[in-house]
Amino acid sequence: MDTKVALVTGAGSGIGRAAALRLAADGYHVVVVGHSQASADDAAHEVLEAGGAALALQCDVEDAASVRDAVARVQSELGRLDVVVASAGINGVWAPLEELEPEEWARTLAVNLTGTFLTVKYAVPLLKAQGGSVVIVSSINGTRTFSNTGASAYSASKAGQVAFAKMIAVELGPHRVRVNVICPGAIETEIGDNTEQRHTEHLRVAASYPDGQIPLTGSTPGSAGQVADLVAYLASDAASHVTGSEIWIDGGQSLIA
Repeated sequence: MDTKVALVTGAGSGIGRAAALRLAADGYHVVVVGHSQASADDAAHEVLEAGGAALALQCDVEDAASVRDAVARVQSELGRLDVVVASAGINGVWAPLEELEPEEWARTLAVNLTGTFLTVKYAVPLLKAQGGSVVIVSSINGTRTFSNTGASAYSASKAGQVAFAKMIAVELGPHRVRVNVICPGAIETEIGDNTEQRHTEHLRVAASYPDGQIPLTGSTPGSAGQVADLVAYLASDAASHVTGSEIWIDGGQSLIA
């Protein structure tokens, strides 16, 4: 097929869903990957209702076989892959270090960091065929902001994504595959639904922001659609000479918080 194909993980909600819709509007055939088939189907239905083309797949991004099978479906049914948006992620457990259980640490790293690795790893052969773009969704936490005390597992996973992106940007550059990472700040999404906070209320250094933590908007968070606009730019030819970069999209929040 001649239509470009974009695979978006975490597309069942939030930033991933917004990115899938935006890329579909830009003419991509979007592979909508959700943690459940129901969430993928729901997002794909929204893409189709908007006039786009979509393939809905369920995938556990932390499971190698599941990711490999999803990419194999893309190859067999669509025949190419031009853009990968690694957006699947969880906040996991936020807790004092001595209370954070090893399995809680491992779960957060498995979804956020290993999931990113597996998604890109299995997509690489298809991307190399004609060149393409990888966009990894990280966070201001662990990259420019360290004030969310207790979020050690989450922040470590997000910092790891940035290092991973830079390493593979160099490796994949000769194959005309660009790799960039975006670092959102406060964005209106449902990620808080999978966050468990235990005894974090007394961990943080006291600070107040009477005018809000976001210089551009005060206390109003950004939208998933604004992040999707950045994803669309990095996926496009307009960013043809941009690779190995991290871009913060936070209204200036990470500069003061």
